[in-house]
Amino acid sequence: MLELSLPRIVRNAMILGAIGAVVTFAGWGLRPAAGFLVGAAISLVSIHSWFRFSEMISGQGARPGALTAVLLVLRYALIAAAAYVTIKVLGSSPVAMMLGLLVAFAAVLLDLVAGFKSPK
Repeated sequence: MLELSLPRIVRNAMILGAIGAVVTFAGWGLRPAAGFLVGAAISLVSIHSWFRFSEMISGQGARPGALTAVLLVLRYALIAAAAYVTIKVLGSSPVAMMLGLLVAFAAVLLDLVAGFKSPK
């Protein structure tokens, strides 16, 4: 059975976020790199909250309350608001921020590939 490890995913996401920020800074400058970092941070918070929610509904954690449900529903509105503010206030590139939002997805893929063992 393949199991995902939240600490390993967080570590990989932080490494990918740092590498992505350095590459973005080297290629496009400070503002896009800041946008990438904001996107990566939002991505990390999002993946962590999904793991917590899955623990709650599987019975491993406390039962989800009304606030958890409201935050899950409002998640994408909050992400959109943070993206709008980041792009308008920081003057960052929308593409850099969207790539930052994919950091946790890439970290999950790395965890899946690292944990995959071929059948004998």
